[in-house]
Amino acid sequence: MFSFISQWGHAVAAILFGALAIWVVRGPIHSAFRTSLALGLVLTAIWALTVALNGQNAAIAHAAENVRNLGWIGMMYMLWRSSQDKLEEREKGSFALALIYGALAMVATSAIVVDFAPAMVAGSPRLLNAIFFSSILLRMVLATGALVLVHNLYTAATPETRNAIRFPMIALSIMWIYDLNLYTISYLGRGWSEELLALRGVAVTLLAPLFILAMQQASLSVMRLSRTATFQSLGLVAIGGYLMTMVMATAAIQYVAHEYARVIQVSFVFGCSVVALALLPSKRFRAWTRVKLAKHLFQHRYDYRAEWVRFADTISQSETGAAALDARAVKAIADITESEGGLLLVPDDQLALIEQTSWNWAAVDVPAVAAGSDLTRFLSRTGRILELDMLRADSDAEFEETRLIPEWLVAETNAWAIVPLVHFDRLAGAVILKRPKIDRMLDWEDFDLLKVAGRQVASYLSEARGQATLSDVRQFDEFNRRFAFIMHDIKNLVSQLSLLTRNAEKHADNPEFRTDMIATLRNSAARMNDLLARLSQHNNSKAEEPRAIELGPLVESIAKAKRMAHPIVTGGDMRLCAVADQGRLDQALAHIVQNAIDASPSVEPVCITIRQVSAEVLIETRDNGYGMSSHFIRHDLFKAFASTKDGGFGIGAFEARALVNGMGGRIEVHSREGEGTRFNIYLPLATEAALDAMRFKQAEAA
Repeated sequence: MFSFISQWGHAVAAILFGALAIWVVRGPIHSAFRTSLALGLVLTAIWALTVALNGQNAAIAHAAENVRNLGWIGMMYMLWRSSQDKLEEREKGSFALALIYGALAMVATSAIVVDFAPAMVAGSPRLLNAIFFSSILLRMVLATGALVLVHNLYTAATPETRNAIRFPMIALSIMWIYDLNLYTISYLGRGWSEELLALRGVAVTLLAPLFILAMQQASLSVMRLSRTATFQSLGLVAIGGYLMTMVMATAAIQYVAHEYARVIQVSFVFGCSVVALALLPSKRFRAWTRVKLAKHLFQHRYDYRAEWVRFADTISQSETGAAALDARAVKAIADITESEGGLLLVPDDQLALIEQTSWNWAAVDVPAVAAGSDLTRFLSRTGRILELDMLRADSDAEFEETRLIPEWLVAETNAWAIVPLVHFDRLAGAVILKRPKIDRMLDWEDFDLLKVAGRQVASYLSEARGQATLSDVRQFDEFNRRFAFIMHDIKNLVSQLSLLTRNAEKHADNPEFRTDMIATLRNSAARMNDLLARLSQHNNSKAEEPRAIELGPLVESIAKAKRMAHPIVTGGDMRLCAVADQGRLDQALAHIVQNAIDASPSVEPVCITIRQVSAEVLIETRDNGYGMSSHFIRHDLFKAFASTKDGGFGIGAFEARALVNGMGGRIEVHSREGEGTRFNIYLPLATEAALDAMRFKQAEAA
């Protein structure tokens, strides 16, 4: 039964793969991919035909299987090699992968030799048994390595290339996974699995449609073997090699040691496991491995794309809990060379370097002045990365920088290198790197990458310090802005108190005048205290929310305070209520009334009128003064520090409009030169609900 399935399954596979090979050869596009694919299909057809004619266990069938595997490995090698030829620059990592291809070719060749060995040792059952297990082990190594190469080739491909090789890689993966399971079960069962051998022809036949689909794909694009893919491949090969070594070693012990084989096998496996468990978790061992692989297998020490992505992710962290920018800057530089920690020194006002922060290096004792200004100037001028071990060995002080390094840094043996952070020929700081786990000398790649990273970090730090400086400037600007408003109000108060002083000389004996004078002084003192509070940098008080207020008492209060300086006439509906903040409205209206007084002749009164206009309340302030031009109103009136008055600050109208707008109102101005000016303040009319709330509050206060 199994013999029949095997014979016809392999016969059908031979026919299908032979037809596929003819189709590929006669295709319109001839490339390395099609040529190598045709070779693999032909060798697969020959292997299937050999099995169908001679049976599964024939030596020539086993040899044909290894030749088939050689053909497919050769196809993958040609495919990878042709893509490498299109690249402008090859990495040393390609040499490591070429070694893997060569090693698998040698394994396949050895397996062919072993397949014909039983004919020479037919009289030795022990040798036949050893040859059987050796053949299976070689096939297991070959299948494992081939799967690693399939994984490597596919992961290293560009998206366009993957479209072309997807189906052949899937077919080869299935074929070698099937074979690996067959070899593993046969090894454990100490004999070939007849069922899996018989069904292998059927399994290979089912792979033919995948190769048909592959013919519909476009030609290959360029592939670049990434460093990550190479390390993954080498890691898989190492694991596979370790397992194969363990199996072969235990088999050899079984063959040689006889009755003590079990004890020796257990001891060997236990010892290898202990060594593996001791080395693999070690950071020092992993770091040493990365250094050696990068040094001997790659043209460049660093994968620059990966390094730059990691650097950008570290330096630009913004999530909650992220380290401060200074510490992140040190970490970003230290991670490049796998340093375990670092310090950030920054220049002070005298250009001496002082400690700013440290990352993962708390044990170091840094003096108050870490380095003198001479080192700062040297680093700013040269931008040179200083390797401290070399400077420590420079006993004759041949280099200029040797004399500039402070003694504490020379004595600190963990200090490894100084990376200057230069921004536009100015030193933004210097990072002192802690010695990495695997000590080494810095080379040209380290210097180039650290210099570029240092400049990038310097730009980040300079921008952050610029933002901090700008924040300070904004605080001073805000203080100056408040002070300008305060000065304007003080000027008005001084004018009012000066007038009060002059009138006191004439009317000091008048009781009514004294009463008004006391009220004016009390009001002026309250205003001054309010001004001082507003000027304070700790003043964070917010204006009250607008609410219903009676306008009549507010207007009368302002008019009464100003009548001592100028005639004021009030009129209109004094019972109207508007939605406003009483403090802000009082300040805005006082500015407008004062401007009207300043612009009017002493005998011409200023009129303040309240009336309702639709759903708004209008407070009109009118004077018969010298007026303003339309150009001044449009361009200068509400601009800070623009004034038509001698000695004026140009603040009143600007602040008044800001205050009224903040309450949801607006200001309109109508004026003609020589005829006077009208300032109209429009505020929302208070609703019944707002009035009820106002009356309730007044009742509570009473």
